[in-house]
Amino acid sequence: MFVALLSEGKAAAGGGGNSLMEAFKENPVFLSFNLVVSAIVLAVVIERAVFQLGKYRVNSKEFFAQIKKLVTAGNIDRAIKLCDAGDFPTLQLVKAGLTNASKGPDEIDAAMSEKIGELKPAVEKRIGALWSLANIATLIGLLGTVVGLIHTFGAVSDPNLSAADRQRVLANGIAEAMYNTAMGLGIAVTCMIAHLILHQRAKNIQHDLDATQERVFNLLTIQTRSGNF
Repeated sequence: MFVALLSEGKAAAGGGGNSLMEAFKENPVFLSFNLVVSAIVLAVVIERAVFQLGKYRVNSKEFFAQIKKLVTAGNIDRAIKLCDAGDFPTLQLVKAGLTNASKGPDEIDAAMSEKIGELKPAVEKRIGALWSLANIATLIGLLGTVVGLIHTFGAVSDPNLSAADRQRVLANGIAEAMYNTAMGLGIAVTCMIAHLILHQRAKNIQHDLDATQERVFNLLTIQTRSGNF
């Protein structure tokens, strides 16, 4: 979206029209603010995507199947070592239960609940900020639009300007105002789409953590009652 906007601006510049670069020269304040906002949005989206795709790439069902084989065979130590294979939240959650397997259901539940309480907030971290950034970008764009139009109509009312100059000032001012609106709305739409995707994935991750906790707790409880520990 931003690339298309810049391309249109360059094309207009080549044709002698009102380009984005000219709008920056006339009044760079609000456009610059939104460029900063867009950089923050990009940083948040990349960081969250890398976190979700990197930290939660473990298939919890397959991993649990491996843990279940070891636990039912009485190899708790090997199961714990398997959890130490990587710094992944799912493995940390399972390890929290395994290390308390011999202490009874209450201790297992408490340990896993404490661990999941640490893991869940990290999944949603900074995603909610995208809504705020969307609103900020929209308001900055609208403010830039209003200020640009005020400045334009003030300049057009100058009695010393010729008809041609008035037309040029008016065209430049409206172009500047529309660029502010377009950039603000473009950033806002990007934020909303990114929020939708990241938030939905975060919910899926949290549900997966809950399911993993329940599976591990049930497994360890059954084994404890069977006297395998």
